Amino acid sequence: MVLIIPAKNNPILPVTIRVKDIESIVNWFEQHQRSFYAIGWSYLGNQRKIEELFYNSILQVHKELPKFKSRKSFEMWVLSIFIHICRELSLNKSIQASEVSDSHQEIFHALHQLKKKERESLVLTYIKGLSKDETAQLLQVSAEQVKELLFSGLKSLRNGMGYGEHYHGCKEYQKLYVDYLEKNLERPAKIDFEMHIYHCQDCQEDLAALQEVMVNFTEAIEKFSEPPGFMENVKERIAERESLDRQKKNKRKRNGFIAAGIFVLVIFAGLFTGVFSKLFYTWTEENQELRAFLQENVGERLNLQAESDGVKIKIKSAIADDTQTLIFYEIDDSRENNQYMINIDDGVFIENEREIMVANTFPRYFPPDTEMELNNKEKNIYHGKISLRPLKEDTGTIKLKLNKVMKLKRNPSDSYVNMEPEEGEWNFEIPITKQPSTEYVLKEDIEIEGVRVRLDKLILAPTATILQYSINNVQTKKRIDMINFKNLEINQKTMNADLYGNSYVHEQPDMNWNNFQAYFEPLFEKKTNEVKVQFASAYLSIEDHQTIKLDASREYPQTFVYAGSTISIDKVEIGQPTTVIFSNHEIKNRAYESLHFNIQTEDKDSSIEGDYKGVIVDKNGKEYDMHKITPKIFEEMEEPRHFFTVQSLKLHGDKVIPKSLDITGYNTTKYLDDIVEIELTVKDEAGTQ
Repeated sequence: MVLIIPAKNNPILPVTIRVKDIESIVNWFEQHQRSFYAIGWSYLGNQRKIEELFYNSILQVHKELPKFKSRKSFEMWVLSIFIHICRELSLNKSIQASEVSDSHQEIFHALHQLKKKERESLVLTYIKGLSKDETAQLLQVSAEQVKELLFSGLKSLRNGMGYGEHYHGCKEYQKLYVDYLEKNLERPAKIDFEMHIYHCQDCQEDLAALQEVMVNFTEAIEKFSEPPGFMENVKERIAERESLDRQKKNKRKRNGFIAAGIFVLVIFAGLFTGVFSKLFYTWTEENQELRAFLQENVGERLNLQAESDGVKIKIKSAIADDTQTLIFYEIDDSRENNQYMINIDDGVFIENEREIMVANTFPRYFPPDTEMELNNKEKNIYHGKISLRPLKEDTGTIKLKLNKVMKLKRNPSDSYVNMEPEEGEWNFEIPITKQPSTEYVLKEDIEIEGVRVRLDKLILAPTATILQYSINNVQTKKRIDMINFKNLEINQKTMNADLYGNSYVHEQPDMNWNNFQAYFEPLFEKKTNEVKVQFASAYLSIEDHQTIKLDASREYPQTFVYAGSTISIDKVEIGQPTTVIFSNHEIKNRAYESLHFNIQTEDKDSSIEGDYKGVIVDKNGKEYDMHKITPKIFEEMEEPRHFFTVQSLKLHGDKVIPKSLDITGYNTTKYLDDIVEIELTVKDEAGTQ
């Protein structure tokens, strides 16, 4: 039996995979997309859901990559994640309608009729090309059980493809069919098997029909391929998510990568109208953020409830506009004192998403809000919100299905919050009406750190105040990766910037510019004639190439000068693994915070594992241990910056010899105090002036 899509399983982390670089993981999936796409199709039979499968798998691999153990096969590790997500998505019966073309419709239809373990054994062995031991490892069964599953699966496949059920081979020889067709029988057993087959017509017919199924299966899968441009949609979603997370990650770098748990959103409401409404919700709604919306008659109470295994979820309200759809919820654990939140990237399905929501937008990121006073009152109740895509029409009903919530595990000594999945089933039909927004054209062209920046639009939406801006991306040695804003001042009211509110705009009308949106607190007013924009900082990438030769025979430490700083190569030691360590503990007046670099080696199949140490430094030069800093301390720090001090690298392989340290550039943060005042061109929600 010829394996259909053979794949060499790397015994260690491939050299192209970088722990902190999601792009390298995307590229890896792109290189392996044919076999992974075929696996996805065997579960889902739906291109849109396979895009979701690739997207979720890439995010999960990136999230779990620091935990990857190099003694494992990287591809097997990825497969285990991929198969797990396949299973989760396949539970959603609304996506099972197959869209396969006639050329392979029959084979996949027959596959979908098999028992789960039979189908998985066939897919992993004959589509992915795993050995029986590897398949057994993934399915958590024995290799002998895999043989049995392959045989029973092929028989079921034969029946499903219309070959009939009238075969009566000898049972004691049927268990050898798979090994014989794959040419894995030892010579004595092979001779005995062939002598029996020669004299047994029932086994001849049985084996021949099974072989024909395997050949047809092989030919059908060999003709099967992913549609052209399949990965482009996945790449766009990843790029959007990466841009959305960049603000979060930059903040984490500067505060010692404190886990996302620092999120306090205080609504400064304007002049309220409707005294009764204001007083009523003051008394009856304890969530201050939701209360402000309700007092302004933006959205209404819903109180939709669903319970699964003692975990009750209540949808309290839904508020939609042209930028997003906010769902406010409350989760009550009636069994134990656990708090649960909804993670938009894991276990959330909108069954009618394609029909009612705008496709080329992506939900915003809201981390666990463990500092909200309301979430510290009771240990078993959590109040949160999720952001969904905006509605296409003015009204609609969201069919929300949840099959997982995340248990929050707090570390009492700091702000770290771990999350563990908890499975269940909660279904809601949420009626919603889209609220109008007001858009203002800005057309303000300025310069920051020598880079052109445009302020393009101001959008006053009920759920957020949004500033759309563009950064000139003409290739230079200095780039602005992201701009952080301090606040906006409109109608003498100050809207603070959302900590996680920077996002990449999907449509790019001019390829010389990258478009972004920055989110601020909502303003429940629609008209103004000027706005003041106060900048906070710019995160810069500086291109500056330098190559430093490495020679393990030299005595270390050795030093070199880069970007005005002296860097020490402390150690180069050949072994298993090979170790390279370089450092710079001098922080004062240092140009760079972190370096862009790579280690060139003689072994192309080697992989690299990295770790680092660093410090947080405030404006006055005071250093803080990044592992001891608390959110309160960080909030009180003035202009904090996160400097890497030690880079420790392990090169895995057979005594990998490093040739050079190639530095391509560095990152640095520039704090700003610019304030731009802009007169506005007014447009109403209909777009008229």
